[in-house]
This record gives sequence, structure tokens and C-alpha cells, in this order.
Amino acid sequence: MPPSTHYRWATRGDTNAFFGLSLDNLADLTLAVSLLVTVFNYPLEFALSHFVPGTALGVIVGDLLFTWMAIRLAKQTRRSNITAMPLGLDTPSTFGMVFFVIGPAYLEATGNGLSETDAARQAWHIGMCCIVASGIFKLCCAPVASKVRQLIPRAALLGSLAAIALALISFLPFVELFSQPVIGLVSLGIVLASLTAKVPLPWRVPGALAALIVGGSIAAVGQSLAWLPSSEPHAGFDPLSALWPTGWLDVFQFTWITAWPLTFKYLPIVIPFALGTVIGGIDCTESAAAAGDEYDTRGVIAIEGLATLVAGICGGVIQSTPYIGHPAYKAMGGRAAYTLATALFIGLAGLTGSFALLYELIPAPAILPILIFIGLEISAQSFEATPKRHYPAVAIACVPALAALVVIQTNKLVAAGAAPEGQLASELYSLRLLASGFIITSLLWAGMTAALIDRKLIQAAAWCISAATLTLFGIIHSPFADGRMFFPWAIGDLPPESNGRSPFELMTAYLLLTITFVGWGVWLARQQNHSSPYAPAIGAPPGAPPNAEVPAAESEGPAPPAN
Repeated sequence: MPPSTHYRWATRGDTNAFFGLSLDNLADLTLAVSLLVTVFNYPLEFALSHFVPGTALGVIVGDLLFTWMAIRLAKQTRRSNITAMPLGLDTPSTFGMVFFVIGPAYLEATGNGLSETDAARQAWHIGMCCIVASGIFKLCCAPVASKVRQLIPRAALLGSLAAIALALISFLPFVELFSQPVIGLVSLGIVLASLTAKVPLPWRVPGALAALIVGGSIAAVGQSLAWLPSSEPHAGFDPLSALWPTGWLDVFQFTWITAWPLTFKYLPIVIPFALGTVIGGIDCTESAAAAGDEYDTRGVIAIEGLATLVAGICGGVIQSTPYIGHPAYKAMGGRAAYTLATALFIGLAGLTGSFALLYELIPAPAILPILIFIGLEISAQSFEATPKRHYPAVAIACVPALAALVVIQTNKLVAAGAAPEGQLASELYSLRLLASGFIITSLLWAGMTAALIDRKLIQAAAWCISAATLTLFGIIHSPFADGRMFFPWAIGDLPPESNGRSPFELMTAYLLLTITFVGWGVWLARQQNHSSPYAPAIGAPPGAPPNAEVPAAESEGPAPPAN
């Protein structure tokens, strides 16, 4: 048994980690509110007073439980360097809820003659029901999460993480950075130097805080001197009026339950995102294990589900999920205090309404570089913790996420009135097929590629038949623009672009691959059985001695760091 070690749950590194995690959550909240207001003309005051407090409560519950989980793990393992699992707001489902649920529900309600406030309330209730359903779904998935993690190779789990990190968490903030590059690039440079390159700052100022201070100062000075364009506050909105919001307390009258009949049509869109966060939670647990912290997967998913459920019941419309930046926060030196501090900070900002002040005053390009840093750290760790021969599996996992990135941008063009036709419409349909359920597609493709690299063709066939089954129900490769699921016997009318590549043709392609890999695997096994006993085993490294197998360490990835 390792010697008893006192766990320092709060260290200097928690300061950097706190600013990283809390600013990350603020950035996601800002993103959700901004998209609703700018794209769908959703009432800003309603969003701030009804969405934000419940969402903050979900973060409070999740981060407090993850803080407790880290302290418990430290006691069980007698280690002093345990880093708490971070909990944050899920970025992919934030886009999904805005563009496919709340925004369309609001437009539909206003089109049916409801007033702006009544339409906003109805869309809010639908969003709440969707998040409650997501929380229940996650809690049901928790008991089998550990088994799933054991069955899926590390390249598949971490490959889907790298895909999200590169395509969404890193790229999208870069786009926003260039809306005010003088602020954004300077803040980004400070983050990269202090957090990625670990160049110390004077007086040990946390890098995330320094970037925020410098970026905010540039914005204040530049805008006051008129050599930077002013970020005009929303017309007619006084952020002080949003302090101490009470609108969200209407949830305890439970009138939102009456929105369930209106919610059912959105569940085929929402549940794949919930499933994606479950897979993401399993990914996060594997990522933490690769960094040296072995958490119970079932507990992680159960806390994720509970936090999401609490958020939904209290008015939140964004899923809570284990944040995929654990290795980054561990690299900052974070332990358990940073999640506790984040729970308190986000809770105060959301429940007191002070988030409205932050939303109006802090320039987004000064906050968003922390997201870029998190994305880079996750991408690097995904490769570092994966056997080198499986790098192609991690790389192919990024392709569906890149398609999702393009679809997000093209959806904005379509919403603005663009009407692609001909070859362009066909290409956009291909992108939507790739993007639909991209987290799960990334995992499936990475798992199949890793199995092929190891010459485990029967396992590769199992990945293909899984993809065929999921395709048949629209969990991946949904042919519909909103990415909804369906029953194959009640699929309805398909888009004209689906000719020759409907779910049935895609399923057939995966089944043909299954048959191919099974036959190939049987032939390969026979060849191995009849090969010379002096030949290296199939899958062994080139030049290996007779009967050499694939190295065990290579098949599992690098061992966790020593205590």
C-alpha cells in the first residue's frame, strides 16, 4: 500500500484552474444568450432572468459533487495530486438547443400568434422539458458506463474528444477573436505563453486572469479613445435591472410540465446530444485516467445526469457535462478548490443576476482564448495518451466534427436567406450526413480504424454493424436538417438529396463492410494458423522475433504517471 499522503485540496494552481473553468462557463453562457438574441431575436431580458439561474444551479450541483469526489478519491488512493473532474456547459448541445429547439420553438410560437413574452415562455418550457429528459436519460445510462469504457479502445474515446476540441472548442472562438483582433490576439498570446508554454508571469499572476485584464484594458482604452469600435450595449437594456432575477422561480409552479406534448417532437434531436455527452463523459473519465486520476465512470455519469436534471427542473436549457479539459486543469496545478470556487462564482453570477453585468461589460475576445487553450490541451493529450500506431484512428475521428463545424456556419447562411441549389445543395447534404451525431460517428470510426490497425478484423466488423444499426434509426447520419432520430418503418418523406444515400443505403454500406471484414478476418486467421511457427505474429511490429505479439503497453496506451 502506498504511504499515506496528506491531500492538499487547495493549491496555487487552483487559481489558474478556477479562472480557466469559470471563464469557460461564462463563455458558454454568453454564447448561448448571444445566439438566441442575435439569430432569433429572443428577448434578452427573459433569457437572462429565466435561463441563466437554472443553468447556474446545474453547474453548482455538478462542481460541488465533483469536488467531493476528488477528495474521496485522494483519501482512497492516498495521493496528494488528485485533480477534480471539471463540470461545464456542453458546447455542442448548446448549439443544438439554440438552433434546433429553443430558437425554432420561439419562432413557431410567435408565428402562431403568441406575444413575444408568451412565445419566449413557451420556448423556455420546451427547453426545460428537453433538459429534464436528457438528465433522466443520462441517469439511466450511468450503471453501464464502466462496461462501455472497458469495451471501447482509448483511441476511440480520446479521438472523439480531439475532434470536439479542434473543431468546436478551438475553432469557433478563433472566429469570434477576429471580430476584435487587437483584443483577441493579445489575450490569446498571453494565454498561449502562460498556460501552454508555461512562461511565468510577474508576481505569479494567473495566465487566464492576466489575459482578461489586459484584453479588457485594451478594450476600455481603445474604445474610449475611439481607435477601437465600441461594442454597443443592447438598446434599451439596463444590466442593473437584471439583478436578483425572480422570473425563474416560476418553475416551482410546475406549469412547464404542460409543455411536454410540445416537447416530444424535439426529443429525437435532443437525445442524441444527451447520448453524445454520455460518451463524452466516458471520454473524460478515460482522459482523466490517462492523466493519472482514475475516477469511477458510473459515478461521473450519474453526477452529470443529476446536474443536468437539476438544471432542467430549475429552468436551465443547457446540459451540464464533465468538462473535457481535465488534463489542462491538472497541468495548471489544479486540485479540488477550483471546482468549489467555480460552483460558488457561477452560482453567484447566475442567481444574483450579476451575469448580466459581465455579459455587457466583458469583451468576448478577452474571455474566449481560454477555450482555445483548453481545446489545444485536449487535442495534445489525446495523441499523447494513445499508442502511436493508433494516431490514424484519432485523426479520422476529427472528420465528422469538421463537417459539424461547416454545418454550423452554413446553417447561419441558410437562416439569413441563402438557398443553395444543385451541386452545392448536394454537397451540403453530404456534410449534414457526416455531421449528424458526429460525436458517436467519431467514436465508431476511430474504434473501427484502431481495430483494423491491430488486425482485429472481427472487432472492426462489430464496429461496422453498430454503425449500421445506429444509421437505421438516425442516431448517426440522419437525413434531416434538424438531425432528428426516427423509426425506420415510420421515417416519412426524405429530402430529394437523399437519393442513393438514404439511411437504408448507408446501412447497406456498413453491412457490406461488416461482411467484408468478417470474411477477411476468417481468411487472415487461417493464414496465421498455417504460417510458419518461426514467423512473427500478425500485428507484431516489423522485425519482431518469432511469435512476438503486439506490446501490451502499446495496446493500452502509456501508463498513468507515478505518484
